[in-house]
Amino acid sequence: MLRTRTCLGGMVTAPHHLAAEAGATILREGGNAIEAMIASAAAVAVVYPHMNGIGGDGFWVISRPGKEPVGVRACGPAAARATKAFYEEHGDSAIPTRGPRAALTVAGAISGWAEAHSLAAEAGGRVPIARLLEDAVRHARDGVPVTASQVHLTQAKWSELKDVPGFTATFASDGPLKLAQVLKQPALASTLQQLVDAGLDDFYRGDLARKLGAGLEATGSPLSLNDLEAFRAKRVTPATVRLAVGDVYNMPPPTQGASALMILGVFERLGVKERDGFDHIHGLVEATKRAFIHRNAHLGDPDRMGDIWKTWLEQATLDREAAAVDTASAAPWPHTAKPGDTIWMGAADRHGNVVSYIQSIYWEFGSGLVVPDTGVVWQNRGASFTLHPGPNELEPGRLPFHTLNPSLARLNDGRTVAYGTMGGEGQPQTQAAIFTRHVLFGQDMQAAVSAPRWLLGRTWGEDSTNLKVESRFAPELIDALRKVGHDVEVVEAYDDMMGHAGMVSIGPDGVISGATDPRADGATASL
Repeated sequence: MLRTRTCLGGMVTAPHHLAAEAGATILREGGNAIEAMIASAAAVAVVYPHMNGIGGDGFWVISRPGKEPVGVRACGPAAARATKAFYEEHGDSAIPTRGPRAALTVAGAISGWAEAHSLAAEAGGRVPIARLLEDAVRHARDGVPVTASQVHLTQAKWSELKDVPGFTATFASDGPLKLAQVLKQPALASTLQQLVDAGLDDFYRGDLARKLGAGLEATGSPLSLNDLEAFRAKRVTPATVRLAVGDVYNMPPPTQGASALMILGVFERLGVKERDGFDHIHGLVEATKRAFIHRNAHLGDPDRMGDIWKTWLEQATLDREAAAVDTASAAPWPHTAKPGDTIWMGAADRHGNVVSYIQSIYWEFGSGLVVPDTGVVWQNRGASFTLHPGPNELEPGRLPFHTLNPSLARLNDGRTVAYGTMGGEGQPQTQAAIFTRHVLFGQDMQAAVSAPRWLLGRTWGEDSTNLKVESRFAPELIDALRKVGHDVEVVEAYDDMMGHAGMVSIGPDGVISGATDPRADGATASL
């Protein structure tokens, strides 16, 4: 059984043990939590390629002692050529989810690493990029054993991915890989080494950028060098909600971070007193519905939607939404769900720096397109755009709706807690589950992450929008949920669809605690 890990020097939690170890090594060498997270982000992009990569996006929420938390928005906009006319000319009635035309937004993750590196230096960090990417380069060059989740998802999505340019040659040259078979990525190793030699900006404005731009255009993507050259990650002020236990932070639009905060704000007002009973689960599911109604109606490019999301977190709005929750009956559902594949990682150091970070290529293996001669699999985040009017309507330069949302809390008891998960539609729900269990109800951190979970909506390629619950819940609870109108589907214990969550915290006494999800291939690594 996994147990909460504790230490004093520093800790990283990640969904793959090699990524956690890459970050912890930087902490052991005197680096800070932000630097450690860059090392983990680079490593996980290599060792967990079905979930994330350097051809995707990233979001950071960083807490430094004595300073307000800061966010880094590293998500790229739609290409200048990504117009509705472009897709109509290709006969597309909707944006494809796989292939070159699904690769229509700039990959922002690397620019996010660069901005985070600047923040690390402001916090006293001195570790060079060459050291932070060292493990990632080695893993790409020498290879890593393939995980069970990569095997499963490659097989499950084989028909969608096998004919996409570059996919088979990169990830399945002799057919889908088997468990523990060694995957080497020499082209990606060369790309990462280029970033070491020329600097991270080379991804957007250098020789690597020219190779990426030419390769994307040659395969049929609307992206070009001009799109890469125009992009830079941006520091932003996180969204926040004030709870009785403290302040909780997440990313503002285009992410669903405000929805994750809204769930907690609504749930707090329901006055639930006990963990994991009917009132807890039903209350969070109904709070999720209230938050998702706002999200689905409005969330998209922040410049287009304006500041309406800020009203969702106002006390009057939360009071009104909580009053609309029937504590004894399920509100009608379904809605259109948002799938996605992602990783979340957290880090804390002895100086009190805490990082909540999420990195994604959207669906498993993203668009499937591997840019020629680079080893970079490109995200399909732009597939969340629509070709019809609405809050997420495609236009060049717009940012798409993002499921990604890393959370961080500063609690009244002096603790700073970073937490998050992969899981697309399920991200805000899993965050609410582990936060309420650990912070509101005092459950052990690891137990809160390991405990059975639920998911309202569709993810991992499923079409159903019902309430899925793990079989480890008591039959009496499942029956009670059904009796009040929830369309309940029981799924396997420790099901991947419930996300790969993690949590890390530092207390006023300097004790750092961390938890990792038994559903993943991860670990907590510490000094």
